[in-house]
Amino acid sequence: SFPKDDASKPPHLTAFMSYKAGMTHIVRDVDRPGSKLHKKEVAEAVSVVEAPPMIVVGFVGYVETPRGLRALTTVWAGHLSEEVKRRFYKAWHKSKQKAFTKYQKRWSDASKASESPMAAEIERAKK
Repeated sequence: SFPKDDASKPPHLTAFMSYKAGMTHIVRDVDRPGSKLHKKEVAEAVSVVEAPPMIVVGFVGYVETPRGLRALTTVWAGHLSEEVKRRFYKAWHKSKQKAFTKYQKRWSDASKASESPMAAEIERAKK
C-alpha cells in the first residue's frame, strides 16, 4: 500500500511501475545463531522484477469533493514522442495520427506569448 501523504512536503513520486519477469533460485548462507541451518547453505526461490525506465508526459490536478478526489485538469508535456502517441490508438497505422496536435499548437502559441507556457493550466492544477 502507499505511504500516507504528508501535505507539508513538496510533491514527489510514491511508486514506480514494474512487472514480474520470472523466477529463479539462489544459494545463500544462513546467519541465524541457534538455528539448525546456522552457517549452512540453503536454496531459496526469488522473483525477478523488471522496471523499465519511466518518462513523465504530464500530470493530473485533483480537487477534493464530498465523495472523494476528482480529476480537475490534465497538463501534458509540450512535445510528446511518437512512442507515447501510439499508445492512444488501437490501429496507429490506419489512423490520421492527429493525437495532441491541437494541444501542441496551443502550447507553442502560449510559449511565444509568455515565458512559461500553459501557466494558467499549471496554476489551476496546483489548487
